Amino acid sequence: MGVLVSLFWFAKLRKLSFFVVTDFVAPLVPLGLAFGRLGNFINGELYGRITNHSFGMIFPNAGNSPRHPSQLYEAFFEGIILFFILNYLFKRKYIVTPGKLSALFLIFYSLFRYSLEFFRVPDPQIGFLFLNSTLGQIISLLFFVIGVLLFYLKKNEN
Repeated sequence: MGVLVSLFWFAKLRKLSFFVVTDFVAPLVPLGLAFGRLGNFINGELYGRITNHSFGMIFPNAGNSPRHPSQLYEAFFEGIILFFILNYLFKRKYIVTPGKLSALFLIFYSLFRYSLEFFRVPDPQIGFLFLNSTLGQIISLLFFVIGVLLFYLKKNEN
């Protein structure tokens, strides 16, 4: 929320459209997400669920069972893959209406995050919520709806 307020304030000061600013920033955000998830991996936090697969890892603070390195999955999909998708669209100028690229960021991020939550251990203080969903999945659904609505609204501006 702080970033959105800062972007709004910056746009206001520079007399720019809020969505012009968010569309400029959106392709760069996945890099920050990737580095954040790599930091989570290095710190051994936000690890995945127990797995029998050969790529499972034992995290020092998570017992002796191998777990999904979900931080690396998130760094790859929410970071690297999303970075390339958004930059491809940004550089090719396929998205010309301000707000559409920001909407696509919300849509793709929420799809990746929702899917990857199946590999991650829910926050212990929260656990599973409505219909066995995690808080991350519920927030992802909200972001997805906002992204689709924003994309649809911006689509009709042309």
